[in-house]
Amino acid sequence: MNDYQMGAVESRFADIIWENEPLSSAELVKRSEEALRWKKSTTYTVLKRLCEKGIFRNEGGSVTSLISKKEFYSLQSEKFVDETFGGSLPAFLAAFTSRKKLTAKEIGELKRMVENYEEE
Repeated sequence: MNDYQMGAVESRFADIIWENEPLSSAELVKRSEEALRWKKSTTYTVLKRLCEKGIFRNEGGSVTSLISKKEFYSLQSEKFVDETFGGSLPAFLAAFTSRKKLTAKEIGELKRMVENYEEE
């Protein structure tokens, strides 16, 4: 299993790729300098690390993702629930809602999600 973890700065860097892919490595260097104030060497170091994790690919000077942003965050959420709540989504929701009350809109969205899941 790949290590699909990123820190906050790596996530900002990943967003640059996800929002602009495919992009050349030169364009990524330029955008990273503008958005993160990174030097070329920092951009390539972090890109290499995220490529080794299986999140991105840098091939022939073109940078693309191997997994989508949505898939990445789905995997992160699933891992968190597995590791923290023994895989129990109800236990996660109980902990989450013990301090933060859900709005009527959020409750409606959750109900629709469950209904759509039951229909599948």
